[in-house]
Amino acid sequence: MDTQPPDLGGYRSTGGEGIRKLMASKAVMKSRGVKRMFIRLNYHIRLSFPDNIFHPKTLNLLKPSMNLSLRPRFPFVLLVILLFPGFADAQFAPKREFRGAWIATVGNVDWPSKPGLSADLQKQEFIRLLDSLQRAGINAVIVQIRPAADAFYISSYEPWSFWLTGKQGLPPYPYYDPLQFMIREAHLRGMEFHAWFNPYRAVFNTAGYRLAPDQVTLLHPQWFVNYGDEKYFNPGIPEVWTWLKDVVSDVVSRYDIDGVHFDDYFYPYHIKDREFPDYRTWQIYGHGLSLEDWRRHNVDTLIQIVSQAIKKIKPWVKFGISPFGVWRNLDRDPEGSDTRAGQTDYDDLYADVLLWLKKGWIDYVAPQLYWEFGNRAAPYGTLLDWWAHHSYGRALYIGQGLYRVGSNDAWRNPGELPAQIRANRDYPEVNGSIFYSARYFLSNPLGICDSLREDYYRYPALVPVMPWLDSIPPPAPRITTALFDSSGLRIDWEQPDTSSHPAAFVIYRFTTGMDCNLDDPSHMLAILNQPGQDSFLDSTCHQGTACYYFITALDRLHNESQTSNRLQISWDSSGCVLAY
Repeated sequence: MDTQPPDLGGYRSTGGEGIRKLMASKAVMKSRGVKRMFIRLNYHIRLSFPDNIFHPKTLNLLKPSMNLSLRPRFPFVLLVILLFPGFADAQFAPKREFRGAWIATVGNVDWPSKPGLSADLQKQEFIRLLDSLQRAGINAVIVQIRPAADAFYISSYEPWSFWLTGKQGLPPYPYYDPLQFMIREAHLRGMEFHAWFNPYRAVFNTAGYRLAPDQVTLLHPQWFVNYGDEKYFNPGIPEVWTWLKDVVSDVVSRYDIDGVHFDDYFYPYHIKDREFPDYRTWQIYGHGLSLEDWRRHNVDTLIQIVSQAIKKIKPWVKFGISPFGVWRNLDRDPEGSDTRAGQTDYDDLYADVLLWLKKGWIDYVAPQLYWEFGNRAAPYGTLLDWWAHHSYGRALYIGQGLYRVGSNDAWRNPGELPAQIRANRDYPEVNGSIFYSARYFLSNPLGICDSLREDYYRYPALVPVMPWLDSIPPPAPRITTALFDSSGLRIDWEQPDTSSHPAAFVIYRFTTGMDCNLDDPSHMLAILNQPGQDSFLDSTCHQGTACYYFITALDRLHNESQTSNRLQISWDSSGCVLAY
């Protein structure tokens, strides 16, 4: 992922200015047939009023394989949009949604900006990056801490990264632990921190930089193979499995991470006319399996033992994979997607992601769907639908190609990525997005970050729960005192169960007379991510504001408690009246 996947073809969208997407509110569609109609229209029709209301190409975007019955209804749908213009914007933001961003360190893609910066400049750059993500509504970061058998943290296994200090093995100066620093800063902003490892890549460019004397390729050269300009761990050697499991376990045991993350680099992407040089290893360890099945077995084994190691050390730490967006093409497997990808997870990278989901070895999958809706080889809508039906009860986050915005005709449409987010939300199986990559939140291509901040991520979101890890919520807090003065309303609470240690608290505020809908994120006034916090100042509560408050507690895995007692704010001739 830190090097971008191949472009599988382009599509130029029709229409001129003012592109509008047909959207549907799940809340208002009671009829199953109408709901299905609008969900399909949501990502198969583009309208540009008034030029192409009945443009044949627009109508053709309704795929026959999806729902032929939708075509005759199109004028009716259009009439609804025109008569009720607000209807198209009625899709509610979810209360729970994973909103992540990848921070790549290999080649200094996202951070730090170049090797060898002082520790203070590294910290400043990282804080600036996190602040830009926070402003956009991001609630999780996936940070590449081991790009190529090296480390952005203190490690007894592998040397300091070249991309950190400019010399592999050289510690940062002034000395600090970058991983500990990054975790702390992310948690201060209410973001989960997922530690991103590249398992098999050992040397990014064999002619690029000098290796540290204690780099593992020099200590155990028999574990490695060269392929192209890179050096890889040989996935078929059992000692390699143990080494990689131990490297991950070391980080899980010593750092307060929320997740472990692997991307799409398992066996490397195929280089034309060059075979991956593991034939002799297969002859030793193949045990009667075909070469292809043996390669998949090797990756399966690594995923299984890493998963078991993580859960043995810290059962709450999540394990996620971000595979290439196409598991397998339909022409190779009836279970595959209706795509024509040149390389796939199963057949070329030997990553049987569906097996890992079925076995429960991973907690989430984040397929990299970096193509547009009209892509000829891998259409976004086709792959979104496919993955939504193949997540097997695990969390599904979609990898979004933020880096592609503005890159070609299709991606110069400012509505492309927002339309993808809307389409994601039409599937209950889709639990959020991860954007590649973080640096584009600083450049804000085509104003996409403004769209996130002001529209799609306008309200905060809780990270989705994972009930297979933990489903028991913490006890509810109890509001104890409240005081209104010129600075606002101060609320104090306590946790009646002293054995409970919530990870966060959520403050809800409702206007008096309004129904208490805790699933509407517009009522989430604040998410407080400091454990032990027991007070909050609402500086937006002004004299004459009649409202009421509730507080809930969250545990480490974002299970939410019942509500606290109600705090009511009203006014009479004597001033503020508080009741709780």
